[in-house]
Amino acid sequence: MVELAEAGPVLVTGDAGAGGGALVDVELMGVCRSDLKEVAGTRGGPGQFGHELVGRVVDSDVPGLAVGARVCLDPNRPVARGSGFADLVRVRGDAGEVRLALPVVPEGVPAERLVFAEPAACAAHCLGAVRRHLGTEVAGRSVHVLGAGIAGVLIAALAERAGARVALRNRSADRVDFLRERGVLPSAAGGAGDRERPDAVVVAASFVVDELLVQALDLVRPGGLVLLYGGTRAGQRLAGLDVDLDAVRRGELRVEAGWRGSPVVLGGSYGTAPRDFATAIEAVADERLGVERLVTRVVRLAELPDVLRELVSGRQLGKVVVRR
Repeated sequence: MVELAEAGPVLVTGDAGAGGGALVDVELMGVCRSDLKEVAGTRGGPGQFGHELVGRVVDSDVPGLAVGARVCLDPNRPVARGSGFADLVRVRGDAGEVRLALPVVPEGVPAERLVFAEPAACAAHCLGAVRRHLGTEVAGRSVHVLGAGIAGVLIAALAERAGARVALRNRSADRVDFLRERGVLPSAAGGAGDRERPDAVVVAASFVVDELLVQALDLVRPGGLVLLYGGTRAGQRLAGLDVDLDAVRRGELRVEAGWRGSPVVLGGSYGTAPRDFATAIEAVADERLGVERLVTRVVRLAELPDVLRELVSGRQLGKVVVRR
């Protein structure tokens, strides 16, 4: 569980110990569902608290990463870093890994778009896993996404950009209504392709709960792909499906199985790769995608401890971002 302290006048996170690295002056931070899981103590796996950020390098001894470069953060690289919920964050370690951990983003693009680079990279990685597990491109294929949170919206958006026929579903109607009202991804939010059994169903809710997984398995065409993107717990299984779901997701495995007399493929998506950030940065920088319209609340860094406590116990539509 993350302990929440009040922000000081200037907050610098990250160990200044041995090893090369960079210091980033943070411009804008995004609050992710995984941050809230860490606050609540319900997140499994390594901590990534405060990983959605846009900032500028103010000190660097890393070749190829110049002072003045505008960057985001790839939290999956093996470096030592502080939380992005700060005025300044230090990232240190192997020079090559630090460079990969701080992908350069374009000048002139609003930070409200670029703060979506990391979740969009996860979405790009997910779509790459769909391609790999299907053994084909998604253009012309039917892809349904279960879960209309930020992750589901971005997965649907990138699938649509790649030429897939996309439907975006949610257990409660308010999230889809919110997307319509914001004018974000109208064709995906409108449920295109609802009348066909899809080639792939992505379970993109915060957790892969039994109810959603059964829905995905019943929805996909025989021999189609159910892609596990949302959180899973160690050893998690579903009655009637002889598959270790957590192993599939974290190992990004492809497992052929049977469900109610029909063949099905279970696949996983976990983390990102450097190429995913290039795809994501290009996508979110495009004003036609309109990701900034997903921002529904802007708070100050000094307010963050109270805001996180509030969000843990409540329900938020859209993205909360943090300014210093």
